[in-house]
Amino acid sequence: MKAIGQASTAAEHLVEGALRGAAPWAGRPLRYMPVSGGISNMNWRVEVEGEPHPYFVKLPGRGTEMFIDRAAARAASRQAEAIGLGPRTFDYLDHADIEIAEFVDGRRPSTHRDFADPAMRAEAMRVYRRFHEAPLLPLTKTVFDMIDEHDRQIEELGGAMPADHAWLRRQTQLARQALEASGLDLVPSFNDPMPGNFLIGKDGSILLIDFEYASNNDRLYDLGIWSGEMFFSENVDRELIELYFGRYDEGLYARLVVHKALADVKWSTWALVQNRISTLDFDFFKYGIWKHMRARSIMSDPRWPTYLKAL
Repeated sequence: MKAIGQASTAAEHLVEGALRGAAPWAGRPLRYMPVSGGISNMNWRVEVEGEPHPYFVKLPGRGTEMFIDRAAARAASRQAEAIGLGPRTFDYLDHADIEIAEFVDGRRPSTHRDFADPAMRAEAMRVYRRFHEAPLLPLTKTVFDMIDEHDRQIEELGGAMPADHAWLRRQTQLARQALEASGLDLVPSFNDPMPGNFLIGKDGSILLIDFEYASNNDRLYDLGIWSGEMFFSENVDRELIELYFGRYDEGLYARLVVHKALADVKWSTWALVQNRISTLDFDFFKYGIWKHMRARSIMSDPRWPTYLKAL
């Protein structure tokens, strides 16, 4: 860890400048170190002399303002804290759009292996239900709003799109028509279930972190994107429906599958935007092309029209 004044890299100078702006920490000895993980921002562990716990400090990555509403993210973080699903938050650097939360010790980031355990999947469904039952968030942003936003951005940036983009766009529009005709079930949605955003305690409980993409969205989107992130099989997807709703329903299963495809379209296009703007050391192009491939595999399945009709 480094103390204030020991910065030797551009990133360290940035975080030192930010920390100097936190009024409650003014004049107090601070130490900081980078936190690995995440592909959008610069994350830091900060220790303040005399404080009983360390802090997690997130500096927004370049270009993230294009698709992240920081005020909405703060509101979602605080709602999660209020209902016992997120860590304690602090407003010391809200004016600079820098997130500060209590650094969670005693828990570890989840892995895909964790959710191969039916008991852990059941706990995750319990957490999702609690998050979805909370009051609506100040931001409503459906998966279609996200896809439209990224399509505009990639066009403005002159980024590369797959050769069959028109076909993918057509399938997305068909899904939108079917879902909107059936009615969107808008609830507070997490929207970003990468494994590192689930912190598991020794008792098997789950705490959520990172609410940058949280918004009011269709309920089944959260389950669909989580299933895609965890590479669940069709049998597990059916199990999720029963765990969450207390019963199995083919229409709900179809809705989950459609949202799984839409999530891949959203994140593939997001990745191609990031490929043009991000300075982080991550292969966004490869990530985006892979996501497009998986969306294509669902939308080209002979059952795709049947899923749309079942919504």
